[in-house]
Amino acid sequence: MKKSVLTRYRIMAYVTGVLLVLLTLGVIAKYLLDMDGAADFTKIVGIAHGWLYVLYLVCAFDLGSKAKWPVGKQLWVLIAGTIPTAAFFVERKVSREVEALVTDPAPVAAQA
Repeated sequence: MKKSVLTRYRIMAYVTGVLLVLLTLGVIAKYLLDMDGAADFTKIVGIAHGWLYVLYLVCAFDLGSKAKWPVGKQLWVLIAGTIPTAAFFVERKVSREVEALVTDPAPVAAQA
């Protein structure tokens, strides 16, 4: 498996995780603290998280299929983008596991 598959997954896991934490804080500010402007913030972050979560699903599914994960593990990684902060922990665990499967391309010999 190429390192780029893991890199894409890691980037999307972090982006999805950060946006979900921001969305959670926005919802708390909107409904519990009744802050002005929280509704607009929540709307914008919610839309961004929704679209980027779809990209996270594609990247996570690509990684899982190339790593030949069982369905249960694949589902857990896919769902991690919907639980605040879970994406960070799952990404770390998955990255450590998949590092062994990553193959670096052969170094290109310098030509004179």
